[in-house]
Amino acid sequence: MNLEQNSLDSNIQPADRIHKTETLLKQVALGEDSTRQFKADIRNAESLASEMAAFANSEGGAIYIGVADDGSIPGLCASDVARINQLISNSASQLVKSPLIVRTENVSVNKDRVVIVLTVPKGLDKPYFDKNGVIWLKTGSDKRRVNSKEELRRLFQVTDQFHADEVPTKAGIGKLDKLRFRDFLRDVYKQSYPESDEDLMRLLQNMNLAADDGNLNLAGVLMFAEQPQFIKPQFVVKAIRYPGNEIHATDYLDTEDFQGPLSEIFKDAMAFVMRNLHKIQAGRGVNAPGTPEIPESVFEELLVNALVHRDYLVNAPVRLFIFDNRIEIISPGHLPNNLTVEKIRTGNSNIRNPILVSYVAKGLLPYHGLGSGIKRALSVWPQIDFTDDREGGQFAAKVYREPVDSLNLANEPLNEPLNEPLKLSSSQRKVADIISRDPFITKENLIEKTGLSRSTITRILTHLRNSGVIKRIGSKKTGHWEIVKGENK
Repeated sequence: MNLEQNSLDSNIQPADRIHKTETLLKQVALGEDSTRQFKADIRNAESLASEMAAFANSEGGAIYIGVADDGSIPGLCASDVARINQLISNSASQLVKSPLIVRTENVSVNKDRVVIVLTVPKGLDKPYFDKNGVIWLKTGSDKRRVNSKEELRRLFQVTDQFHADEVPTKAGIGKLDKLRFRDFLRDVYKQSYPESDEDLMRLLQNMNLAADDGNLNLAGVLMFAEQPQFIKPQFVVKAIRYPGNEIHATDYLDTEDFQGPLSEIFKDAMAFVMRNLHKIQAGRGVNAPGTPEIPESVFEELLVNALVHRDYLVNAPVRLFIFDNRIEIISPGHLPNNLTVEKIRTGNSNIRNPILVSYVAKGLLPYHGLGSGIKRALSVWPQIDFTDDREGGQFAAKVYREPVDSLNLANEPLNEPLNEPLKLSSSQRKVADIISRDPFITKENLIEKTGLSRSTITRILTHLRNSGVIKRIGSKKTGHWEIVKGENK
């Protein structure tokens, strides 16, 4: 039986009837939205089936039958109730694929009129189709067809029938970073790099890093492609250090985009955070370099979480913002399924990208077990807030800093991150290495050799000059670069 029904009968006490009616009136007064819909009457079973499929494919909801669009309540007579309940049963069991288990409740609105409250739960076997094979989703108080691959993939992702990291890309095995993959095979599997392309493709497919069409999947690109940013330019980390506590359109102290394989992105993003933190003495001598104001392990856990558990069906970068009073790490995609902030704070988790998780657990990134990262970060630094923005489709972690005047600062420059002890990112290191080999190289040649944008090269050169790594000798046209000092290891 696909229909659960609570009928209005003589066994219901008057007080209960009054309470049900009052509850109904309060709900109707709120108007239609993505969880409530009004129908004065229903006569078309196929139309009702599409409405129920839309609710089941979304977050569930209720259809109030006997309530007009304007919120007035004409109600239904006894013969209407019998007819509509039969229509509901047929629609739920025969016109929706897979069949739905719905619930109806008859609520009295006056002496001889009732409203049927049809409750459709959030579906457990998504996606649901109507009779014609159309998938419907709720959009506010209305519904719409699913008409993009991305939406369809997300529905399958919710029910663990599909995962973004297994999506095929257009990158063939020629895009593989052979040295990186060779070292991984040697260090993790004690295995040699395959001698032929056929053997390599077979191995990549067996390792869930390549699709059946012979191209790398998204996991293979993100972890082992030579230049993932050329294949998937949106999956990078954009970092900015702002002065003060607000986002500025043009005013910043430090900024950089991090690209490459996930391990490089993680390492460079960590370096960015650490060079922009205050250093405190923590009981050491006044000439000691000091320790970070917030333990490094906090950002290690949060950045791994952002890179591994983000929604890769959303074409957007991870954003890293550093303010005077907080550090924000914003990941594309809200928490999956029924996961909530309260649940993740207690260690609950849901695997959105199982291939990435399996390889990260093999040592590609610091990883201590599913669901433990958030708890570990909170245990070290409790001043962390999490925001699950379902409307905006993003998840944010905000790590709050102590006021600078309350810190026992180490004896080193502060609030001037470009003058701190030098720790270069991979992009900065690459530019410095090129300059050391060719002091007369131009900015245009640097752009060509590195594949980086003009704005990124400009920022890197500014960073290297302000950090004392390089200096310019002579004019812009006829001068050359000179390496002044190397990186602090």
